[in-house]
Amino acid sequence: MRIACLGGGPAGLYFSILMKKARPDAEITVFERNRPGDTFGWGIVFSDKTMDGFRQADAKVVDEIERSFRHWDDIDIFFKGRKITSGGHGFCGIARMKLLDIFQRRATELGVDLRFETEVGDPDDYAKNYDLVVGADGVHSVTREKHAAHYNPRIDVRKCRFIWLGTRKKLDAFTFAFKETPWGWFNLHAYRFDEEWSTFIVETPEETFFKAGIDKMDADGSIAFCEELFADLLEGHALVSNARHLRGSAAWLKFNRVLCERWFKGNVVLIGDAAHTAHFAIGSGTKLAMEDAIALTRVLAEGEGDVPTRLARYQAEREVEALRLQSAARNRMTWFEDIERYVHLEPEQLAFSLLTSSQRVGHQNQKLRDPAYVESVDRWFAEKSGLPAKPILPMFTPFTLRDMTVANRVAVAPMCTYSAKDGLPGDFHVVHYGARGTGGAGLIFTEMTCVSPDARITPGCTGLWNDEQGAAWKRIVDFVHGSGPAKMALQLGHAGRKGATKLAWEGADQPLAAGGWPLVAPSPLPYLRDASQVPREATRADMDRIAADFVSATRRGRAAGFDMLEFHAAHGYLMSSFISPLTNVRTDAYGGSLENRCRYPLEVFRAMREAWGNDKPMSVRISAHDWVPGGLTPDDAVVVATLFKEASADIVHVSSGQVSKDEAPVYGRMFQVPFSDQIRNVARVPTIAVGNIFEADHVNTIIAAGRADLCALARPHLADAAWTLHAAAEQGYTLPWPRPYDAGRLQLERNLQRAAQMALQA
Repeated sequence: MRIACLGGGPAGLYFSILMKKARPDAEITVFERNRPGDTFGWGIVFSDKTMDGFRQADAKVVDEIERSFRHWDDIDIFFKGRKITSGGHGFCGIARMKLLDIFQRRATELGVDLRFETEVGDPDDYAKNYDLVVGADGVHSVTREKHAAHYNPRIDVRKCRFIWLGTRKKLDAFTFAFKETPWGWFNLHAYRFDEEWSTFIVETPEETFFKAGIDKMDADGSIAFCEELFADLLEGHALVSNARHLRGSAAWLKFNRVLCERWFKGNVVLIGDAAHTAHFAIGSGTKLAMEDAIALTRVLAEGEGDVPTRLARYQAEREVEALRLQSAARNRMTWFEDIERYVHLEPEQLAFSLLTSSQRVGHQNQKLRDPAYVESVDRWFAEKSGLPAKPILPMFTPFTLRDMTVANRVAVAPMCTYSAKDGLPGDFHVVHYGARGTGGAGLIFTEMTCVSPDARITPGCTGLWNDEQGAAWKRIVDFVHGSGPAKMALQLGHAGRKGATKLAWEGADQPLAAGGWPLVAPSPLPYLRDASQVPREATRADMDRIAADFVSATRRGRAAGFDMLEFHAAHGYLMSSFISPLTNVRTDAYGGSLENRCRYPLEVFRAMREAWGNDKPMSVRISAHDWVPGGLTPDDAVVVATLFKEASADIVHVSSGQVSKDEAPVYGRMFQVPFSDQIRNVARVPTIAVGNIFEADHVNTIIAAGRADLCALARPHLADAAWTLHAAAEQGYTLPWPRPYDAGRLQLERNLQRAAQMALQA
C-alpha cells in the first residue's frame, strides 16, 4: 500500500508512525514544506487521560514524550488582584518543536520517507499515484481547498485577536489572567511546557484590539505592549515571538473554527485541523489530530472493504467525537470572547464560571479534583446567599425576590398536563401539584393557565377566568403551603395562533376536528402551513379585552394565594408572537422594530403588575432564540429582557424556540443555559434556566457559576415528583421530608451509604 501524507505536523507524522507499525510493508511518504526544525508554535498541552490513550497506540512515543514534558495539576486564575487556584487537573505540556522531533525520529526509525522543504502540490496528482492520500496540511489546507465544494467546510472566523508568544518565566500552573485597560479587557492563557519556557497567549476582542491601536504597532511594539500589560506576572522576563514572518499586527491572529461536512473524497482523506479545529482555550487541537490518526490507522488495518468504504467508517467514528469536543471548545472560546460579560462577577464566581465554561466539567467533577477548592466556592456562595459561611451545595441555598424567599434553587417547570375540564383544575391537579409541592423543590410553577376560554391551547388546559377556577387553585396552593416550604408560582398565558388544538397525546399542534374556537394573533399567520386555523389580526378592541382578561386572572391569582406571578411571553403563544419578527408583520405601532413588537406585551405586563401589587415578585418567560434565520436572536433577547426589567419584572425565565415549525435547534445538555447566562450577565437581571437540565450537578454548576439564579426542571419532575429530595440524599445532604415519609428518607440514605461502601470495596 502506497500512502502520501500531505503535511508533516503532528497529525501526518503520528499517522505515518502508527500506520507503519500496523502495516510494515506500506510505503509511506510525508511531504512537508518546512525544514525539520521549523515551527511557529510554542507548547502543546495534553491531559493525563489523553496520554493514557496514546500509550495504547504507541508506548515508545509516549515514553519519549513523558521524558520531555512538564506536568502540573493546578490552574491559577488572576483577576482583580486575586489569585484563585484549583487543583487536580492533570495536564502535561511539551514544546511543539520537541514533539515534532520525537515524531520525526520515530517515523524515520520505522522506515517512513520524510521529505522536508517540499511544497505540496495538487492533491489530485497524488491521488493518481498513491493508494491513499492523507490531507494533514492544517487549518489552511490545500487538500481541502482543492475540492471545497465536496468537503463543504464550515469556516467560522472568530471575533478575538490573539498573539502566541513565549517567555522564560517559569509558570507553576496553567495560568489564566485578566487585565482591564482603558480600551477594554485582555485575557492571558499561559503554561510551562519544559524546564525553561512557557507559552504566553494574549487574547482580546477585536474591538479592543483596534481601540488600543495595536493594528498600528510593529511586532516589537506588540510584544512591548504585552510585556507591560502582564508585567506583574512576568516579573522582569521578556516575551519572545517565533513568528517573525508575520509582520506587525499580522502576528495577532483570528481563530478559524472549521468543521467539514465530508472528510474524504475517493482515496483522499482529511485529518486534524484540515477536517476540524478546536480552540486553544481548551487545548485539544493536537489531541484531536492524534486521535484521528489512531482511528484512521485502525480502520485501514482492520476489517474489510475498499479504501473509500474504510474512510467512511473513519468519518462516522470520529465525527461524533470532533463535534463533542468542538462544542466544549466553542463554549470555552465564547466565554473568553465575551469576557466583558463576566468581569462584574466577584473573583470566586468568575473563576468557577471559567473552570466550568466548557460544560464538560461541573461542580461534582471539580470536587473530585480538588475538594478544598470546591468547599471554598460553596462556603463563599452560601455566605453570598445570606447563610453562615459554611460549605452548602449551591442548589440548596435560599433565594429572595421581593417578599418571597425560596428554600432552594430548584423549580418545577411549567408543564401542561391537558387534564382540566372547562379550565377547572380537578383532583388530578391536586395530586400532581401536591406531590411535587412535597418533593423538595423550592418553587412550583403551574402549567400555562389560560386567561379566557379562547386563550386555551387545548380543551384540557387549565384556566383562571372564573371564581370556581380561582377556588380550585386556592385549594392546591393552600395544600402546598400547608405541607412544606415550597412556594407556588402562577403562569398566565394566551395561546394565540397555537390554540384550538388536540390534546398532546392525540396530536400535538394539530387543530381540533370539531369544537374549536376562533383564534387571534398579531398577524394572520397560521402556525402549521396548510393545517392550522388562520388567526385574525388582533384589533385594538381585541387587545384591550385580552389585557383585561390577564388583569382579571391576576387578581384571582393573588386571591388564591400564589407567591409569584409569571407572564408567559414565550413559545410562540400570543405574547411571544407579538415579540418575534417571524410572527409579527404588523405595520402599526405594535409592529416593526423590536421595541414596537414588545409594546403590547409590556402594556399587559404593566397592567398585571398594578393588579398584582409591588410586594410580590413577577416573572416573564421569553423565547431567547427562534432558531430560524431572520427570527429573534439571543442578542435581541437581552433587549427584550431589559425592557421587561424596566417594566418591573423581577426575574426572566429563559427558554427558546417553539415559535416556528421551521426551527432548527441545536440540542444538548443544558442547551438553553447560555441564553440565560447572557441575559443574566448582560442585562443584569436574575434568570431562571431551563433546557435539558436533569442532574443535580447541572444545577449546582449553573447556580455557582452565575449562569442563572434558579433552575427549572420539567421532565425529571414528571418522572420523579420528589426529584429534589432524592438529589439531596444522593449528595449526602438532608432536606426536610414530609413527616409521614421520614422513614423512607432514612431507608434511602442507608441504602445510598451501603451502595457507596460496596462501590469502594469493588
